[in-house]
Amino acid sequence: MTMNRESWVFLFGLIGNIISFMVFLSPIPTFYQIYKKKTSEGYQSLPYVVALLSAMLWIYYALVKKESALLLITINTFGIVVESSYLAFFLFYSSKKARLSTIKLLLLLNVFGYGAMLLATLYLSKGAKRLAIIGWICLVFNITVFAAPLFIMKKVITTRSVEYMPFTLSFFLTINAVMWFFYGLLLRDYYIALPNTLGFLFGIVQMVLYLMYRNAIPVALENPMKVQELNGHIVDVEKVQDAARSGAIGKV
Repeated sequence: MTMNRESWVFLFGLIGNIISFMVFLSPIPTFYQIYKKKTSEGYQSLPYVVALLSAMLWIYYALVKKESALLLITINTFGIVVESSYLAFFLFYSSKKARLSTIKLLLLLNVFGYGAMLLATLYLSKGAKRLAIIGWICLVFNITVFAAPLFIMKKVITTRSVEYMPFTLSFFLTINAVMWFFYGLLLRDYYIALPNTLGFLFGIVQMVLYLMYRNAIPVALENPMKVQELNGHIVDVEKVQDAARSGAIGKV
């Protein structure tokens, strides 16, 4: 039986949902460490704030688009719930300074920034123009997020160590980008397809780097870094110098 275009769209979107679901849950070991230490010190909330904003943007885009948007809505609704839970957990175990910093970030990006975009697109545009504006915002935001691995790739080359770049996660993020690329391509929705082209290319480069440096002798840095990663968005965070804390540092 030959599958039509709609069937392929659903298949790619469904697989994309399944992989994205697993990627959204990938920070759980990080939060288990926070729970064991009873403090979020040594970690940053920025990746989770950014991931929450990304899910919010795509939900808005999907709601405005309406047509063939169900699979975008399902995974990003799940993303909003999960990222909100992570942030609530982070705030509960954070210091007063970190809590204040996280609240400021949320207000700046997810409340005022998102709110301004929402009001502007609702009252200053309509129809296809509104969808195009939201689509370009999502596209540019995702390209910026997908560019984050450039920093970690530089770190791998500098240190000759793949400690900062687990192969399994790179592999699944690459497959995820492929699924969403074909989902967008078959829908002729290039706001979805184009950013995932970049995600696929960076994923391939990461896996090639892993194969190149997996058996290399690491180069010690004066100021080692730990990696905090969320949904494939990799952020370098200054490693806590205290030996006791560094023993609890992990990556997802």
